[in-house]
Amino acid sequence: MILGIHHTAISVSSLDRSLAFYCGLLGAEVCAEFSWQPGEEVIDGILGLRDSSARTAMLRFGNVHIELFEYFTPTPASRQEPRPVCDHGYTHIALEVRDIQSEYQRLKEAGMVFHCEPQFMGDVAATYGRDPDGNVVELQEVLNAEHPTHISNLPAYREQ
Repeated sequence: MILGIHHTAISVSSLDRSLAFYCGLLGAEVCAEFSWQPGEEVIDGILGLRDSSARTAMLRFGNVHIELFEYFTPTPASRQEPRPVCDHGYTHIALEVRDIQSEYQRLKEAGMVFHCEPQFMGDVAATYGRDPDGNVVELQEVLNAEHPTHISNLPAYREQ
């Protein structure tokens, strides 16, 4: 029985820089940190890699977790430019916010790059921005508390 999504994982070029962004700027909290050296066969088996090594941190954002990986081996391929959101694969992480205009302004002033200003579409306002590695982070404000996707209607939120 599947209970729900526990976390999304992101490979980053610098765990310290990404922790500054996700925790210092966006407000996540670190739940756990872990690292391993080459030769961990169990981990390599799960990952489908050989002789991997990395540092990782599990972050909590309210009712969801994000896991950040900084791989040392094998050497990750770097992206030359941000991947368009239309390309196959994970496209973004969406963070529900209160007062999207203020959050957008705060993050923009801190150096986060956005595709556009928040756009208002009926019950929802949203904009996409990029983390330090070019991954897309959506800011979304559900303006109508009766909307079925409003965070207050999620069981995990009600239990807090």
